[in-house]
Amino acid sequence: IEPHDYMAEVFQAVMRFNNILIDFDRDIWAYVAMKYFKQRTVEGEVGSSTMPHKVNPIDFENSEGNLGVANALMDHLANKLPISRWQRDLTDSTVIRNLGSGFAQSVLAYTSTLKGISKLMPDEAAMYADLDTNWEVLAEPIQTVMRRYNVSEPYEKLKAFTRGQRVTKESMQNFVQGLASEMPEEAIHELMQLTPMNYIGNAVQQTKNLRAAMDDVQKTL
Repeated sequence: IEPHDYMAEVFQAVMRFNNILIDFDRDIWAYVAMKYFKQRTVEGEVGSSTMPHKVNPIDFENSEGNLGVANALMDHLANKLPISRWQRDLTDSTVIRNLGSGFAQSVLAYTSTLKGISKLMPDEAAMYADLDTNWEVLAEPIQTVMRRYNVSEPYEKLKAFTRGQRVTKESMQNFVQGLASEMPEEAIHELMQLTPMNYIGNAVQQTKNLRAAMDDVQKTL
């Protein structure tokens, strides 16, 4: 009897990819709910059976559902196929007949996710408004710079300043200016230019690297 270990490996690899996509679908669903993204309307599409004004993230919901079905099938295939009674069991033959269903459900999900992405429109005003009311996110980079210059108890100081508090631009910049006696002027100046909107680390370079890697893969197809 031919061993099916290699098939189990393929199913498990696809399941791992599908799990990543489920996480993505749920995140985008949440971002839509939080108004970070709007969705382009499609003529004739029903958003809700009872609320005609709604534009539901249905494509991401469909993708998540199909991925769940695909993973359930592939999980059974991956667990079942390597097992054979005395290496003479023929239960694999009936199970393998469902192999295509798992891949088909996955492809349906991938198509739905791509369709959903094509409808997304970022609401920059909503994102900026949310960022501008959450200056406490800068506690992380400020703490890092404080450590660089050996400022004592950086975590504890920022915890006392930010935890459970509503931090504004003014209060955050006052905190930074209060560090003038412990850090160089150029470091204070750098932190004073920092905002929740421009605190993105090296995300731009990472995006460029990813784009270049995707282009390289595309050339091989």
